Amino acid sequence: MSERGSRKLLIVAACALVDADARVLIAQRPEGKSLAGLWEFPGGKLEPGETPEEAIVRELQEELQVETKVACLAPLTFASYSYDDFHLLMPLFVCRRFWGTPVAVEHQALKWVRPQKLRDYSMPPADEPLIAHLIDLL
Repeated sequence: MSERGSRKLLIVAACALVDADARVLIAQRPEGKSLAGLWEFPGGKLEPGETPEEAIVRELQEELQVETKVACLAPLTFASYSYDDFHLLMPLFVCRRFWGTPVAVEHQALKWVRPQKLRDYSMPPADEPLIAHLIDLL
């Protein structure tokens, strides 16, 4: 592979929004972006000085028009995955308390899915290992 430290480390926070029926929200990546058409857990890159929890609160508002608070986020697990040109570190938080109905502002589509059915959707390689943790939890 590549020499140690030659790839950029990218930290992206992700959130498993869970509704009252124990379904998880997944979002389809838009055309024109890398991994377009794949389904992912909502979230995004951290801005300078931002914690992963703060990034999720901001990203859920920007991308889904959903409100939540840092106190409503529970850390579940994380993914560490090497793509060709960067290494992704992605903490996954669970959020069961949020306000508003998710709207696909930046995604092609949104779906509420039972954890056992998440593997029926094509996801980025970094997201796939997170599914087992959600099945165990929910």
